[in-house]
Amino acid sequence: MSLQKSDFILVDYIGKVKETAEIFDTTSEEIAKKEHLFKEGDIYELKLVVIGEGWVIKALDESFVDMEVDKPSVVEIPPDKAFGDRDPEKVKRVPLKQLLAKEIAPVLGARIEYGGKTATIRSVGAGRVLLDFNPSLAGKTLVYDVTVKKKLDALEEKIGALIHRRIPGIEQAKFEFTAKTKAVSINVPEEAYYLEGIQLAKRGVAMDIQRFFKDITAVTFTETFKAGPKKVEDTTEEEKGTKKEKAAKTEKGTKAKEEAQAKI
Repeated sequence: MSLQKSDFILVDYIGKVKETAEIFDTTSEEIAKKEHLFKEGDIYELKLVVIGEGWVIKALDESFVDMEVDKPSVVEIPPDKAFGDRDPEKVKRVPLKQLLAKEIAPVLGARIEYGGKTATIRSVGAGRVLLDFNPSLAGKTLVYDVTVKKKLDALEEKIGALIHRRIPGIEQAKFEFTAKTKAVSINVPEEAYYLEGIQLAKRGVAMDIQRFFKDITAVTFTETFKAGPKKVEDTTEEEKGTKKEKAAKTEKGTKAKEEAQAKI
């Protein structure tokens, strides 16, 4: 099955540095844990790619049209098509006290934010720290072991995948939706109501759907708040007193009626 630009595909991959075989990215949670790449909160699963949309590194994106579903491929990407060559001008020495003043621990190899940019700590010593502002993969040849696991064809598959891409923390199956000629209606599951950034995510979903399916002009999200079971309220002391008074009056009235009947 040949692939082409704009196809929706689900991809499994391992990205590594050719020179050292160091793995830097993967869709597999097992491999991420084994290689000490695992980050709590990150989602490890097949990655949705729309070919040609730039959702992965460009050279890898361009290679998908030469792949087949379920056939493993190896893609080698030289530095000039990956993260570029290392620039010596982007390596700076800064006083250690400046990092300490910002409460930054100078740990060798750590990635830190400094001066509004991301840097890698290359060395620490003599009161100075060597910071490398080059991308961590600059100057390296990348190798991707990649397999296109599935090509999505049905409209419902594509819309479900677009929703999951924006809201990955909730199971895809929990988002029930109907897709008509010009409109999509999405029922948002309760556990998604208070997710951080959910409003931006919904807007992103709507924009994605309308971008890829030009005939759809409206995307509606429905959040249903169901009332819980009604509780039987406890009777207050005041209400209890009122009920006793009513009961006493009823009893007194009954006795008076009985006495009147007895006299007759």
